Amino acid sequence: MTIHKEGRKFLCKLFLVLLVLNVPMYYFIPAHAKLISGCSLCIYLFFVNFFRRPVRISNIDDPNLLLAPCDGKVVVIEPTVESEVLGEKRIQISIFMSVFNVHANWYPIGGTLEYYTHQDGRFMSAHLPKSSTENERSTVIIETENKTRILVRQIAGALAQRIVTYAQVGKKYKLNDELGFIKFGSRMDVYLPPDAEILVNLKQKTVGNRTPIARLK
Repeated sequence: MTIHKEGRKFLCKLFLVLLVLNVPMYYFIPAHAKLISGCSLCIYLFFVNFFRRPVRISNIDDPNLLLAPCDGKVVVIEPTVESEVLGEKRIQISIFMSVFNVHANWYPIGGTLEYYTHQDGRFMSAHLPKSSTENERSTVIIETENKTRILVRQIAGALAQRIVTYAQVGKKYKLNDELGFIKFGSRMDVYLPPDAEILVNLKQKTVGNRTPIARLK
């Protein structure tokens, strides 16, 4: 377990702010200093927990198997029309991340990154269906070895303030490669071909880069 690079500067700044706020307490209001220090420690540990990055290596030799791109809970499994980019029928799998989940994101399958875009938008609750098309989001399309296009979308939530995406068009990615990081509660959508075999159920908890979510035909 390490601290994700996206959180290191934030944690350093937060530590300095809390230190500056707490030290004077022992001189001016010593009766409440321990309570305030305890609250500050809880706040700091909360953010340390949020920016944690577990070391996860998946040794899977199946080019058609997709793994969960993030930790969280499956909130959507349904046929839909992905009209924003693909313009065709797909099966949508959505995974919601609470503030207590690991927020590092992984590529769910290996292939060549064909498309990437980032769009500004709203910050509605990531539980809402409209969040897929109206919230701030980043979208990538991966073309697998078998020439199947998989769309993966990072979506900001009510508390999310920044989406980070590590994407270079034309570059080949594989399982275990990081897709990015979303700061504070959010969700990820994966759009699969209609004939894909779904391997997860609604409300099932997922572990990023570990839980199989689907298999391509």
